Amino acid sequence: MDVHIGVTYSPKELDIELPDGADTEQLKSDVVAAMTSGGMLWLTDRKGRQVGVPVEKVAYVEIGSPDTDRRIGFGG
Repeated sequence: MDVHIGVTYSPKELDIELPDGADTEQLKSDVVAAMTSGGMLWLTDRKGRQVGVPVEKVAYVEIGSPDTDRRIGFGG
C-alpha cells in the first residue's frame, strides 16, 4: 500500500510504501487520531523504517495501492 503525504509550503510530497498486509481502515484512524491530538504522525514503511511528520505541516494524505496501470505519454 502506498501513502502520499502532502506537506505545506513544499511542492514535493512524501511517498511511503507500507507493507502489503497493512490495514487501510486502521491507517485512516491512526491519521485522524494524530491530526486531532497534534504532535507527530508516525508511519513504518515496508523496510521497517519509521517516518515521522509533524501534523501541523500535513496538507493532505492519500492512501491507495500502487498503480500498475500508470501511463506516460500520449495515446490510449
